[in-house]
Amino acid sequence: MDSNTFLQEVQIQTSLFEPITLAEMDGVKLMDRMDVKYLIPLALLPDILREAKSFYRVLEIEDNRLCNYKTLYYDTDDLALYKAHQNGLLNRYKVRARNYVESSLSFFEIKYKNNKGRTKKTRISQDGITEVLEENSSDFLQKTIQDIIPESLKGILWVNYQRITLVSKVGAERLTIDLNLTFEFEAQQKVYSAIVIAEVKQEKVSQSPFIDLMRKYRLKQGGISKYCFGIISLYQQIKQNKFKKHLRRVSKILAHHDHLTTTNLTTSY
Repeated sequence: MDSNTFLQEVQIQTSLFEPITLAEMDGVKLMDRMDVKYLIPLALLPDILREAKSFYRVLEIEDNRLCNYKTLYYDTDDLALYKAHQNGLLNRYKVRARNYVESSLSFFEIKYKNNKGRTKKTRISQDGITEVLEENSSDFLQKTIQDIIPESLKGILWVNYQRITLVSKVGAERLTIDLNLTFEFEAQQKVYSAIVIAEVKQEKVSQSPFIDLMRKYRLKQGGISKYCFGIISLYQQIKQNKFKKHLRRVSKILAHHDHLTTTNLTTSY
């Protein structure tokens, strides 16, 4: 089975969830939260969704349940924000502009991860995405992060994908499941159709049916951020020691993608 076949199965399973609207999701924005990431083989996702649908509703926008996201990440010429992640620095940032295609919304966003592992996201709306920061975005950045000069940042990486958003039926928990990851900058492009990045978002790490499913399928907690993954994919000479265990998992998923069947779901990742 190829990636398109697995994707069709994902779409079938996603269609069986109870829907939730953007307005109904207001109570679980979780702009200040704890995150848990997982790398999942696309071949396992249909079965995982089949088991998850009793516990979650799926975001639906304009009859779409796989929604398209286009994101431009900003960094300095020497990739200072990436290097902060690579060097394991605490209290670090990501700066990006994102277009939510189906809802026709665009935001300039700052993600901050503190030394207690909490992620806080702040954002302002804007008309679209630009390679250099607009005046409003520049002012917002300067007020939010005093030690980053807005003029030092430029668009350095496009990250595009389709997202399934699941919302718990009973608690303050939201899941994002990102497929068809595509990294682009100038003439370079890298596509990872066989890999899914899932993220569990909660006010605090607590019991979760999805995390229980990850244990059942022997999928290990921990994943690489899409920004860092993209930089490593397109900037071949960049230092990447901190992410080696995640990259080994990526390589293992890719190597086994064409061979995964329902008879070997106990393989550990």
